[in-house]
Amino acid sequence: MLRSIKPPRIAEDLFVIIGYIAWGLVRLRYAGLDLGSIVATSAMITAVVAFAMQDTLGNILGGLALQLDNSIQIGDWIKVDDIAGKVVDIRWRSTLVETRNWETVVFPNSQLMKNKFLVLGRRTDQPVQWRRWVWFNVGLGTTPTRVVSAVENAILQAEINNVAKTPPPSCVLMEMDKGCARYALRYWLTDLMADDPTDAAIRWHVYTALERAGIKLTVEEQNVHFIKENEKYEETVYQRELLLRIKTLKRVELFAQMTDDELRKLAERLKYAPFAKGNVIAKQGTPAQHWLFIIINGEAEVYLEGGNGEKRILNVLGKGNFFGEMSLMTGAPRVASVIAKTDVECYRLDKEAFEEILLARPGIADEVSHVLVTRRAQLDSALQNLDEAALDKAIHHQHNEILATIKRFFAL
Repeated sequence: MLRSIKPPRIAEDLFVIIGYIAWGLVRLRYAGLDLGSIVATSAMITAVVAFAMQDTLGNILGGLALQLDNSIQIGDWIKVDDIAGKVVDIRWRSTLVETRNWETVVFPNSQLMKNKFLVLGRRTDQPVQWRRWVWFNVGLGTTPTRVVSAVENAILQAEINNVAKTPPPSCVLMEMDKGCARYALRYWLTDLMADDPTDAAIRWHVYTALERAGIKLTVEEQNVHFIKENEKYEETVYQRELLLRIKTLKRVELFAQMTDDELRKLAERLKYAPFAKGNVIAKQGTPAQHWLFIIINGEAEVYLEGGNGEKRILNVLGKGNFFGEMSLMTGAPRVASVIAKTDVECYRLDKEAFEEILLARPGIADEVSHVLVTRRAQLDSALQNLDEAALDKAIHHQHNEILATIKRFFAL
């Protein structure tokens, strides 16, 4: 009968014990013993035992109370002082809690009843999720609006494991002190076991978002002595990075016809843009930001989003690949979405940098238009399953149209 109504384990044990005692007394009565004398004697014994075992009885009653009022249940995550873990068993004397460090902590039930404790992630009629805080510092020279916008846009669009979409993550300015502004990125954790790994992923997304926005993390001001590097060393480092950028540009089909001087000018204007795994680098249908991305490390996935939310993978881009050329050259909206499949490092080229070279040598527009038309036709072929003849026809038809668009966009 007790199993059918599923009472708390301690209550079940208690009822069974009471039943055995009652059954034992009845048997003794039938055997001819005087129960009145036994009860009188046992009352004194009970009082002595209760006084001697008050701590144990407190734990027993505490465990019974915990289960009867559902203060905690097996499977709940609780925090007592600085110890947090998952409740795995509630016994007569104690409650067992397993921590993330593979430790089993034994809490006396009386301690839980006498002191406050936190039940993590539990809220009435809501899924189990726990709000976490990730802290970072930015210099006072950057406006809070810019910081909050850069971080929130990146986090909201990214696909990060164990981060709830509702309520959405939020970035807030918490304080300004010691020469820097202190921010917190608040998000809701859905798997309470994965707290530190998810915090680490969030930190990496915050860092890459700030890097792309040209915002540097900072530390509290303090007096530190630096050894200044000489100008010759700095120039060597700069030239080495510049050569690497020129080498990267030469691998890009779009710039194949440019001279070394033109490539050098472009290389000097490239911006380093890192993305964390799961970052949406480009969003289908959004207005163009006139940026071209060149991947120098990692992989990015190109996909189309259907009306019902389905994703159709078109391509996986790796080191040396580029995307965003139509937005850079014509100002067209994004025709596909690009998401970081792994951590991705890119060089980003904006319209102003390319415009300077295009105005100096307008003939580049014709060379670039051939590349754009070919890549656009290949995308259309993937979408519409065009044969080779239809592909050639599409290339010929679109060339003049795209060339005119480029000239109009750059006012050539």
